[in-house]
Amino acid sequence: MKKQQGFTLIELMIVIAILGILIAIALPAYQDYTIRTKNAECINVAAGAKLAVAETAQDRGTLTAVNNDADAGYSFDESSYCQDVVIGANGVITATTQDTGAATPSVFTLTPTSAAGRLEWMCRGTGKASQIPAECRAP
Repeated sequence: MKKQQGFTLIELMIVIAILGILIAIALPAYQDYTIRTKNAECINVAAGAKLAVAETAQDRGTLTAVNNDADAGYSFDESSYCQDVVIGANGVITATTQDTGAATPSVFTLTPTSAAGRLEWMCRGTGKASQIPAECRAP
C-alpha cells in the first residue's frame, strides 16, 4: 500500500474555491464597516457643535435663539473625513462627510429637542443603511 504524500490537485482547488467564496462575502461587509467608522468620525467631530448649541440654548433659555454658527460661537475645522459641520435654525446641526470611500458623501442631521431642562438629540443620515452608524439610521 502506497502512502499519500501531500494534497491532490482537486483538494487544493476545493480549498481555493471555498476561500474565494468567503472573500466575496467578507469584502463588501468590511468595506461597509470602514465607511461606517469614517462616517462616525464626522458625527464625533460634530460633538463640539452640539456642545455650543447646548450652552447657547441654556444661556438664552431657548433653542430658537440658536440660528447659525455665530450665534453659538462655533467654528469648524475640516478633518480627514468631515467636510463641513454647520449649525442652522433652532440649533439643527448638519454634518457632511468626505473621502469615506462611499459612492456619495453622507449627510447627517442632528436635531435637538428640549426636554425637562436638557437637550435630546435625534440623528438621521443619508446613504446606504449599512454605512450609516446605528444611532443615525432611520427606524
